[in-house]
Amino acid sequence: MNQFSHTYQQEVSENQLKQFQELISKLFQCCQERMQYQCERFGLPDAEFRCLLLFGQERYLTAKGIAQKMNVAKSRVSKIVDGLIRKKLIQRIKDPEDSRISLLSLSSEGQKKLNEINEFLEELHYQVLSQMAPDQRMAMLTNLDILKASMEAVKEMMV
Repeated sequence: MNQFSHTYQQEVSENQLKQFQELISKLFQCCQERMQYQCERFGLPDAEFRCLLLFGQERYLTAKGIAQKMNVAKSRVSKIVDGLIRKKLIQRIKDPEDSRISLLSLSSEGQKKLNEINEFLEELHYQVLSQMAPDQRMAMLTNLDILKASMEAVKEMMV
Protein backbone atom coordinates (compact mmCIF):
# COMPACT_ATOMS: atom_id res chain seq x y z
CA MET A 1 0.00 0.00 0.00
CA ASN A 2 1.24 3.54 -0.66
CA GLN A 3 1.21 6.65 1.55
CA PHE A 4 -2.09 7.96 0.13
CA SER A 5 -5.35 6.65 1.50
CA HIS A 6 -7.87 5.23 -0.96
CA THR A 7 -11.17 7.03 -1.35
CA TYR A 8 -12.74 4.27 -3.43
CA GLN A 9 -12.56 0.55 -2.68
CA GLN A 10 -12.06 -0.60 -6.27
CA GLU A 11 -8.38 -0.68 -7.17
CA VAL A 12 -7.02 1.19 -10.17
CA SER A 13 -5.96 -1.26 -12.88
CA GLU A 14 -2.49 -1.18 -14.38
CA ASN A 15 -3.99 -0.30 -17.77
CA GLN A 16 -5.95 2.62 -16.29
CA LEU A 17 -2.85 3.89 -14.52
CA LYS A 18 -0.73 3.64 -17.68
CA GLN A 19 -3.42 5.31 -19.83
CA PHE A 20 -3.83 8.13 -17.28
CA GLN A 21 -0.06 8.72 -17.11
CA GLU A 22 0.21 8.83 -20.91
CA LEU A 23 -2.75 11.18 -21.29
CA ILE A 24 -1.48 13.56 -18.60
CA SER A 25 1.95 13.56 -20.24
CA LYS A 26 0.49 14.29 -23.69
CA LEU A 27 -1.79 17.04 -22.30
CA PHE A 28 1.16 18.61 -20.49
CA GLN A 29 3.26 18.51 -23.67
CA CYS A 30 0.40 20.07 -25.66
CA CYS A 31 0.08 22.85 -23.06
CA GLN A 32 3.83 23.49 -23.15
CA GLU A 33 3.77 23.75 -26.94
CA ARG A 34 0.83 26.16 -26.74
CA MET A 35 2.67 28.28 -24.17
CA GLN A 36 5.73 28.42 -26.42
CA TYR A 37 3.57 29.46 -29.38
CA GLN A 38 1.79 32.13 -27.29
CA CYS A 39 5.06 33.56 -26.03
CA GLU A 40 6.45 33.79 -29.57
CA ARG A 41 3.19 35.25 -30.92
CA PHE A 42 3.10 38.01 -28.29
CA GLY A 43 6.88 38.54 -28.10
CA LEU A 44 7.22 37.75 -24.41
CA PRO A 45 9.31 35.23 -22.48
CA ASP A 46 7.23 32.63 -20.63
CA ALA A 47 7.68 34.18 -17.18
CA GLU A 48 6.74 37.67 -18.40
CA PHE A 49 3.71 36.25 -20.21
CA ARG A 50 2.50 34.43 -17.08
CA CYS A 51 3.16 37.50 -14.93
CA LEU A 52 1.16 39.73 -17.29
CA LEU A 53 -1.79 37.32 -17.02
CA LEU A 54 -1.83 37.85 -13.23
CA PHE A 55 -2.95 41.43 -13.79
CA GLY A 56 -6.19 40.17 -15.33
CA GLN A 57 -7.65 39.67 -11.86
CA GLU A 58 -5.84 42.48 -10.02
CA ARG A 59 -5.54 46.22 -10.47
CA TYR A 60 -2.34 46.42 -8.42
CA LEU A 61 0.20 43.78 -7.46
CA THR A 62 3.36 43.80 -5.38
CA ALA A 63 6.57 41.94 -6.19
CA LYS A 64 5.92 39.77 -3.12
CA GLY A 65 2.39 38.97 -4.32
CA ILE A 66 3.67 38.08 -7.79
CA ALA A 67 6.36 35.84 -6.29
CA GLN A 68 3.72 33.95 -4.29
CA LYS A 69 1.33 33.57 -7.23
CA MET A 70 4.08 32.44 -9.61
CA ASN A 71 5.83 30.33 -6.95
CA VAL A 72 9.23 31.91 -7.65
CA ALA A 73 11.76 33.81 -5.57
CA LYS A 74 11.28 37.56 -5.17
CA SER A 75 14.66 38.13 -6.85
CA ARG A 76 13.34 36.32 -9.94
CA VAL A 77 10.24 38.53 -9.91
CA SER A 78 12.48 41.61 -10.00
CA LYS A 79 13.94 40.48 -13.33
CA ILE A 80 10.48 39.65 -14.71
CA VAL A 81 9.06 43.00 -13.61
CA ASP A 82 12.06 44.91 -14.98
CA GLY A 83 11.51 43.24 -18.36
CA LEU A 84 7.83 44.20 -18.39
CA ILE A 85 8.67 47.77 -17.36
CA ARG A 86 11.28 48.04 -20.15
CA LYS A 87 8.59 46.90 -22.59
CA LYS A 88 6.27 49.57 -21.10
CA LEU A 89 3.65 46.94 -20.21
CA ILE A 90 3.57 47.64 -16.47
CA GLN A 91 4.49 50.58 -14.28
CA ARG A 92 5.64 51.13 -10.71
CA ILE A 93 3.57 53.33 -8.44
CA LYS A 94 4.45 54.27 -4.86
CA ASP A 95 1.88 53.00 -2.37
CA PRO A 96 0.12 56.10 -1.01
CA GLU A 97 -0.18 54.44 2.40
CA ASP A 98 3.43 53.19 2.64
CA SER A 99 6.11 54.80 0.47
CA ARG A 100 8.44 51.83 1.06
CA ILE A 101 6.14 49.65 -1.05
CA SER A 102 5.94 49.82 -4.82
CA LEU A 103 2.69 48.82 -6.43
CA LEU A 104 2.74 47.44 -9.94
CA SER A 105 -0.04 48.04 -12.42
CA LEU A 106 -0.66 47.62 -16.11
CA SER A 107 0.18 50.55 -18.34
CA SER A 108 -2.25 51.42 -21.13
CA GLU A 109 0.03 49.48 -23.49
CA GLY A 110 0.00 46.55 -21.05
CA GLN A 111 -3.79 46.61 -20.86
CA LYS A 112 -3.95 46.56 -24.66
CA LYS A 113 -1.53 43.59 -24.81
CA LEU A 114 -3.47 41.74 -22.09
CA ASN A 115 -6.72 42.30 -23.99
CA GLU A 116 -5.10 40.85 -27.14
CA ILE A 117 -3.87 37.84 -25.18
CA ASN A 118 -7.29 37.26 -23.60
CA GLU A 119 -9.02 37.49 -27.00
CA PHE A 120 -6.53 34.98 -28.40
CA LEU A 121 -7.06 32.59 -25.47
CA GLU A 122 -10.84 32.86 -25.71
CA GLU A 123 -10.73 32.04 -29.43
CA LEU A 124 -8.30 29.18 -28.81
CA HIS A 125 -10.50 27.66 -26.11
CA TYR A 126 -13.59 28.14 -28.28
CA GLN A 127 -11.88 26.24 -31.09
CA VAL A 128 -10.97 23.38 -28.75
CA LEU A 129 -14.53 23.12 -27.42
CA SER A 130 -16.03 23.36 -30.91
CA GLN A 131 -14.22 20.12 -31.85
CA MET A 132 -16.61 18.24 -29.55
CA ALA A 133 -20.30 17.51 -29.68
CA PRO A 134 -22.30 19.44 -27.03
CA ASP A 135 -22.85 16.36 -24.85
CA GLN A 136 -19.14 15.51 -25.06
CA ARG A 137 -18.32 19.09 -23.99
CA MET A 138 -20.49 18.80 -20.89
CA ALA A 139 -19.02 15.42 -19.96
CA MET A 140 -15.47 16.67 -20.54
CA LEU A 141 -16.01 19.78 -18.39
CA THR A 142 -17.54 17.70 -15.61
CA ASN A 143 -14.67 15.22 -15.76
CA LEU A 144 -12.04 17.97 -15.80
CA ASP A 145 -13.65 19.43 -12.70
CA ILE A 146 -13.44 16.01 -11.03
CA LEU A 147 -9.80 15.67 -12.17
CA LYS A 148 -8.93 19.10 -10.75
CA ALA A 149 -10.56 18.27 -7.41
CA SER A 150 -8.76 14.91 -7.26
CA MET A 151 -5.41 16.50 -8.07
CA GLU A 152 -5.93 19.17 -5.42
CA ALA A 153 -6.86 16.52 -2.85
CA VAL A 154 -3.67 14.57 -3.57
CA LYS A 155 -1.63 17.79 -3.45
CA GLU A 156 -3.03 18.46 0.04
CA MET A 157 -1.93 14.99 1.13
CA MET A 158 1.64 15.68 -0.05
CA VAL A 159 2.22 18.54 2.41
